[in-house]
Amino acid sequence: MNFSLNIPRDREFDVVGFGLNAVDHLVTIPRFPSFNTKVRLTNHQQMSGGQVSSAMVGARRLGLNAAYIGKVGYDNEGRMLIESLQNEGIDCNGVMIAVGAKTQGAVIIIEQFSGERTILWYHDDQTRISPEELRQEWITRARVLHIDGFDTRAAIQAAQWAHEAGMIVTIDLDTVYPGIDELLPHVDCLITSQGLANELAGSMEERSALQTLNQRYGCYLVAMTQGSRGALAFVEGQFIASSAFRPPVLRDTTGAGDAFRAGFIYGLCKGLSIEETMRAANAVAALQCREMGARDGLPTEKELSAFLSQAKS
Repeated sequence: MNFSLNIPRDREFDVVGFGLNAVDHLVTIPRFPSFNTKVRLTNHQQMSGGQVSSAMVGARRLGLNAAYIGKVGYDNEGRMLIESLQNEGIDCNGVMIAVGAKTQGAVIIIEQFSGERTILWYHDDQTRISPEELRQEWITRARVLHIDGFDTRAAIQAAQWAHEAGMIVTIDLDTVYPGIDELLPHVDCLITSQGLANELAGSMEERSALQTLNQRYGCYLVAMTQGSRGALAFVEGQFIASSAFRPPVLRDTTGAGDAFRAGFIYGLCKGLSIEETMRAANAVAALQCREMGARDGLPTEKELSAFLSQAKS
C-alpha cells in the first residue's frame, strides 16, 4: 500500500525536526536494584540524546538532509549537543541558546541482564520555546516536519506553517501534553507507544485505540510501537502490522523509539510503500539496540539495506 500523501521535492532539506534534545548519563548495572540497596556500576557514559534531535541523527545517517530546531542551555552540555549534531552534518541554524539555563538531561539506568532501561529526566523551563521565537523559514525549507509536541503552542504554529508549505507533519508523541488535542489535528502521521495510544484513546484494545485516534484527530496514519512485537498502523481504513527484528546484539534499548521514527521518515521521503516503511523503521530500531546510548547504534543506509537483505533470506 502506497502513501497517498503529496510530499514536496524542491526543498533544501528532507526533514526538519523541532523538539527536545538532551544529554544522557548512561549508567549500566547488572540488575535493577531493589529499594534501599546498593549496586555497583559496571559502566557510566555521558552521551547526546533527546527524541527529536536523535531522530534527526538517524535520518541523516540514512542519507537524508536534516535540520534541527530546539533550545539548549548556555553550558557545556548545550555545546556538546550542538557539536554532536553538526558533526553528523545536521543544520543547526535553528538552535537557540538560553543564557542562564541548564540543558535538558537524563540519567538512564540500563539493566545489563535484559538491556532494558529506566529514565530519570529533568528539564529547565527556560529552554521552552514560544511560537514567537520560531521563524517560518526554518520550517518551510524542508519536505517533512517532525515534532514531539512538548512546546505545544510552538508546535501548532510550526505544523500550520508546514501545511501551508505543502509539507508532511509527523509526530513522536510520548506524553499527553496540555493542549495536545489542538495539535494533533495538524499532524499527518501520529506515532506513539501502545501504552500512550491506549491512554489517549481511552481503550485497552489496540485496534480500537488506533481507530479512535484516527476518527478523533483525522490524522492520515496513526501507528503504535509495540516493543518486541513490532508496530501496528491504521491508515485509510486498513490495519498494517509489521513485526520487530531481533537486534544483532542487544546492548541497550535507549533510543529505539527515536530510531523507529527516523526509519519511518526515511521510508516516507524515499517513496517506499507503507509496509516497506514500517519494516525499515523496525529494522532501524533493532540496529540501534546494538550499541549503548541513543545514537551510537543508528545505521547508515548501506547497513540498513544489508540488514534487510539478510532478514529476507
